[in-house]
Amino acid sequence: MSFLTVQNVHHSYFTPKSVTNALQNISFDIEEGEFISLVGPSGCGKTTMLSILSGLISPTEGKVLIDGRLPNSQTTSIGYMLQQDYLFPWKTIEENILLGLKLQNQLTAEKKEKTLGLLKEIGLSGIEMQYPKQLSGGMRQRVALVRTLAINPKILFLDEPFSALDYQTKLKLEDLVFDTLKAYRKTAVLVTHDIGEAISMSDRILLFNAKPGRLHKVFSVPEELRNLRPFDVRSKEAYSILFQEIWKELESLENDG
Repeated sequence: MSFLTVQNVHHSYFTPKSVTNALQNISFDIEEGEFISLVGPSGCGKTTMLSILSGLISPTEGKVLIDGRLPNSQTTSIGYMLQQDYLFPWKTIEENILLGLKLQNQLTAEKKEKTLGLLKEIGLSGIEMQYPKQLSGGMRQRVALVRTLAINPKILFLDEPFSALDYQTKLKLEDLVFDTLKAYRKTAVLVTHDIGEAISMSDRILLFNAKPGRLHKVFSVPEELRNLRPFDVRSKEAYSILFQEIWKELESLENDG
């Protein structure tokens, strides 16, 4: 059985006067340690799919299992990295990164040491007693990554975590997140509008169609690219070929819409 399984998921939003079908008949599997990206035109239900995968909402029909359990189960450990870092401005960096462990009653001396060690690993030594406002956007996102990994989640959901950053910082952070997730052998699902980002970070890319959201096509990233850091992937011919292939599919979907 796959690590994450999506079985015939449909989802509709209801109002007193209308029904909007956001997702229709979606099924796919994700293996442990795999990095998957969800891409597609606006309104294709990527964020709705991520909310269902994470257990924030339950699908109207169908089901999702993570390691054999429902995602909203108390025993399913899930991490998030979002466009905003959502660090508490009145708490120090140390307090912020330890907050998840504290809320789950898992804060031990050993886990605190490990979490502070991860902060140093990603190049943020000596900032533990600083506050978020003293850091750049890229540094705050790195802190958010440490806070996410501190609880040792089974799977990470990344909802456009780099889109608010300048391009240079975005590229550096892509490499950092990629390296960190590979080192810790984490399973991850990324929602992005950036085809290049999806190719450079992923093992597979799921392209969604819109109105209602349907799984249109799955692209496998060539093996020669998967073992490279995202920055290096972008210079390879196989990257350009796959980019054009996905771009043409996306164009056809938008034209059909």
